[in-house]
Amino acid sequence: MPDGGARRDHWRSIVAVTTRRTRLAQLLILTSTAGAEVLPSLGLLSHRVRQIPAQPAQLVNAPGSDLIMVDARRDLAAAKSLCKILTTTGIAVPLLLILTEGGLTAVSADWGVDDVVLDTAGPAEVDARIRLAIGRQAQEQSASKIQTSGVVIDEASYSAKVQGRPLDLTFKEFELLRFLATHPSRVFTREQLLSEVWGYDYFGGTRTVDVHVRRLRAKLGDLEQLIGTVRNVGYRFNVYEDDNAQAPTPSS
Repeated sequence: MPDGGARRDHWRSIVAVTTRRTRLAQLLILTSTAGAEVLPSLGLLSHRVRQIPAQPAQLVNAPGSDLIMVDARRDLAAAKSLCKILTTTGIAVPLLLILTEGGLTAVSADWGVDDVVLDTAGPAEVDARIRLAIGRQAQEQSASKIQTSGVVIDEASYSAKVQGRPLDLTFKEFELLRFLATHPSRVFTREQLLSEVWGYDYFGGTRTVDVHVRRLRAKLGDLEQLIGTVRNVGYRFNVYEDDNAQAPTPSS
């Protein structure tokens, strides 16, 4: 059986090509074991690693990172508590748990972690889990945003911008803009918009749609004509390719 040095050389040769293709990530490890090598395989990878004590007070001034790892090898209860603090305070990066094999049975969905990794995992596996966790989050964030014709709509935060300028929208104004933008160029009658945006149980008249469209156009400013009027039919979201070009005039 090869000794420790031989195993390290073996793994180093396996991941040499992989690490060249991997974007270097900023990793933050939260651990109560000072000076210990929490995840030995990280030493064979090129990611930048910072380590701070696994204490809630340390999170206030914690350095920025692409991914956070919590050391749960020795104190599962403390690690679970720390994970819950991170998730309830709105952690913006993926959260990975470092475990011994015996600790796997203690982990459940209410920990709020994105993935787990054993402290004995090889560098290729560790690197893959890091890349996948960061990649999944990037895809989720991208999927929650609608970008079209100079408008960016973030469904996750219920916010919108026009040409980089934040829009101060009411809930229904946001919902109306989001619905129209996700169905570009399609014409909707006022009755359809009432049903889709206000709901089937809304008893107000179609005048409500006109009022909200007028207010939304006012907030869009120079791009007010993104919300086009099709006479005697309804409204649509006009699309144009060049965000710096003049918006098209609505159909008459």
